[in-house]
Amino acid sequence: MNTKKIILKAGNTSSQYWQDLWHYRELFYFLAWRDILVRYKQTAIGIAWALLRPFVTMVVFTVVFSNIAKLPSEGTPYPILVFAAMLPWQFFANALMDCSNSLINDSNLISKVYFPRLIVPASAVIVSFVDFLIAGMILLALMAWYNFVPDWRILTLPFFILIAFALAMGAGLWFAALNVKYRDFRYVVPFVVQFGLYISPVGFSSSVVPEQWRLLYSLNPMVGVIDGFRWAILGGESKLYGSGFLLSVALVVIVLATGIWYFRRMERKFADVI
Repeated sequence: MNTKKIILKAGNTSSQYWQDLWHYRELFYFLAWRDILVRYKQTAIGIAWALLRPFVTMVVFTVVFSNIAKLPSEGTPYPILVFAAMLPWQFFANALMDCSNSLINDSNLISKVYFPRLIVPASAVIVSFVDFLIAGMILLALMAWYNFVPDWRILTLPFFILIAFALAMGAGLWFAALNVKYRDFRYVVPFVVQFGLYISPVGFSSSVVPEQWRLLYSLNPMVGVIDGFRWAILGGESKLYGSGFLLSVALVVIVLATGIWYFRRMERKFADVI
């Protein structure tokens, strides 16, 4: 009796792979919605956690860097200066943490059925983006409290959100793939997030960095992302360091491109090693 062996695998070409992503879009919606529900299920204050964490961090940074260190605020209330940076940073940090563990958390699904694995970390980024949108309500409340009205630059904010999304996705793909092969990365990612918070201009303006070090400082791609958010939201005296911003954007493109490349390269082995 002849038997046929059926092998399920991704498309042989890149175009077929992206077609597979569109074909499995309903799975993407399901995973994202499931993760949103799980994140706040059986919590005492529910979705308010997305507001509480960045708000408390903003208060601490305002006290330390404004009241104690007396750092400049670019002509805007210091809480708004800090929170304009907290939004992209919290989004990036949450996305990186969620992406790095996404494949491990869905290991049963990955080992049993074929679908483009890129859907799993992408859905994790979407969940973090929902938190980003919720936290944005705090920024609106701060603007109302201080009677702060942004100028025309606020119209450019979607462009900087896109850059933040690309960086979160690219870095998330790197750590998601590495975490499958090397489980040590579950300890590396929290350290990267904590260290990144200290070296990124979240609690202070990057303008305090000496001019001769600004370009080197921009090798941290979050510097360009945060500066872009502040330039769009604060307006007025807020300035964008052109060379450093272009360097950060170039690094974001590299991180995203190489993240997709490495993830695709390792994807075929996930089911075997996970």
